[in-house]
Amino acid sequence: RNNKTTGTPLCIVIPNMDQHSKDYEGKTLCRPGHADLTAEMKYHGFQDPRGGGHFSGRITAPLVAAGAILSDALEKKGIFIGTHVHSIGGICDRAFGDLREDIKNLGGKVFATLSDEAGKKMEEAVLAAKADRDSVGGVLETAVIGMPCGVGEPWFDTVEGVLSHALFSIPAVKGVEFGDGFALAKMRGSESNDAIIATSGETTRTNRCGGILGGITNGMPLLFRTAIKPTPTIGKEQDTVDLVTGEKDVISSGGRHDPCIVHRARIVQDSVTALVLADALALRFGTDFFAGENG
Repeated sequence: RNNKTTGTPLCIVIPNMDQHSKDYEGKTLCRPGHADLTAEMKYHGFQDPRGGGHFSGRITAPLVAAGAILSDALEKKGIFIGTHVHSIGGICDRAFGDLREDIKNLGGKVFATLSDEAGKKMEEAVLAAKADRDSVGGVLETAVIGMPCGVGEPWFDTVEGVLSHALFSIPAVKGVEFGDGFALAKMRGSESNDAIIATSGETTRTNRCGGILGGITNGMPLLFRTAIKPTPTIGKEQDTVDLVTGEKDVISSGGRHDPCIVHRARIVQDSVTALVLADALALRFGTDFFAGENG
C-alpha cells in the first residue's frame, strides 16, 4: 500500500512460457548425476520428472525474484552483494580487488567475470564441452560489503551455517568454503590469524576468515565460494538402469540442456545470499531494521 509492504506475504507468479514437457514423456532410464534414482526411491513414482519439479534448476526462479526485492532493500542500507565466476573448467578469473567497484561492474554483466579475457576463455571451454556432447563445472565467488559487526548466532545458526544451508539448496552446489577455506588447513596459526586493528569498520588487517568469527560477522567483507558440478544431463552415452525393470541399460540424453550452468547460477547465489542476510539482520536488529531512512 502506497508503495510499501503491508506485512502480509508477497505473491510472485512466474508463468513458464517455454516448457517442453514432451521431452520427458515415457522415459524410465535414470540420468547419472541427476536425482532420478533418489527421487524414485523416496517418492515411488509420484515425483514430477518433466523438468519443472523441485529437482530442476527452474526452482531457482522464485529465489531470484524474491532476492531482487531484498537486494534492493540491503543496498539502501549500504550492503552490497556481488558474485563472479571464479573458474570454469580449470580456467580462473582474477581475484577481487576494489570490492565496491568490482561489485558495481559485475551487476551489468551476463557472463560475470572480473576479467573479460578470462571470461572469453571460459566461454570457449564451455563451447568445447558442448561440441563434445559433454559439460563442465566451476566455482562461484561471492563478496558482501557493508555488513555490520555482530550479526549471527553461535553454534547451530552461525552465519556460515545458515548461508551454507541455503547455498546447498541451489541445484548443483557440492561445496562451500569461507575466506581462505580449506587452504587454512595448511597454515600455522601465526599465518591464518587476522591481526585486529580496530573495533569498528574494517576490524582486521587481513581477511582469511571471510568476515566471520565465532559464527558472527566481524565487520570485514564476507567472502565465500561454492563448487558447482558439471551439468548432469549430457549427450554422451552413460551406463544406467531402467526404473521400471531394474535392468542395466545405456542412456544418451537429448532435448535441451546447458553444457555449463555456473554463469547462470551466479544471480541465484546473489539472491540466496540476500535472503539469508536480510533474515539475519532482522533477527539481530528487529524487523524495523529496513524501515525508514534511520531504521
